[in-house]
Amino acid sequence: MTLLCAAAIAQESYTLRPVRLVVSFTPGGGADLTARTVGQKMGELLGQPVVVENKPGANGTIGCEAVAKSAPDGYTLLETDRGALAVNPSLYRKLPYDPLRDFEYVGIVTAAPYVLVIDPRLPAKTLAEFRDLAKTRPGALNYGSYGIASMAQLNIEALKAKLAIDLTHVPYKGAGPAVQAVVAGEASATIASPAAVLGFIREGRLRALAIGEKRRSPLLPDVPTYAEAAQSKNEDDDPLLPTYFAFALPAKTPQAIVDKLHDAMRRAALSPDTAERLRTAGLEPAGGTGAELLELVRRDIPRFRGIIQNIGIQPE
Repeated sequence: MTLLCAAAIAQESYTLRPVRLVVSFTPGGGADLTARTVGQKMGELLGQPVVVENKPGANGTIGCEAVAKSAPDGYTLLETDRGALAVNPSLYRKLPYDPLRDFEYVGIVTAAPYVLVIDPRLPAKTLAEFRDLAKTRPGALNYGSYGIASMAQLNIEALKAKLAIDLTHVPYKGAGPAVQAVVAGEASATIASPAAVLGFIREGRLRALAIGEKRRSPLLPDVPTYAEAAQSKNEDDDPLLPTYFAFALPAKTPQAIVDKLHDAMRRAALSPDTAERLRTAGLEPAGGTGAELLELVRRDIPRFRGIIQNIGIQPE
């Protein structure tokens, strides 16, 4: 049988049963919301339910490994994030999956930009003023992250290098506690999704200095992009990289199935009702190709490895 015939048969016979969507993180966060919102719409388009199954643990490793070792028949789909694909290779000596070899990428479903927020009791109202304040108090100001080697730590470490400032790292057990620490005055700064900080900003309990995006968030239209806040003409020179939630399949899944799932994913994420719900939660619907995602992972791995080595994190 030729490859062309095999692909045609795979496309015609797919989908005959529900698709299992393995989410490599806990229920309740942006990954889970993306999976359940987009997955429901995909099920309508595919004519079969997309059943979400959360497999959290080890920074996304458990869910990624489970899908990497599944049958490449299109019925086990992975949703994971930038950290699991591009950061984990530098954190674990024996990572049980290879993000460049063990998956067929479907594409990025949603992107989640980060907002840099500070304690409003600090005498700084702009990014430049915060930079100048930090320079006068080297090491005295701190920042909260979601844990060692979290996207929050890596992004703020990149920001520190960009601004040539010294901030002390304080890890917390997630985004919620890190945000609450800044609200309480225990931490000077952190980064979080727009939805996570919107209420506190409106109440004056947090001050937003910049958002890591090429355009302002509709949830926070008064908050400048990093390029605006830093007065940089290069929009790509932004240390506050957004996280993303992406779909992938086990390696060797027929391309016809990959294409069909990408089409369903893109149509679902960009449909007006789904897109509105995602944006309300601070998530930007995407829909790029698997090839674009693979190239991004290739570029990200050495970038994050450099940051991790610079701050002295040793792989486990």
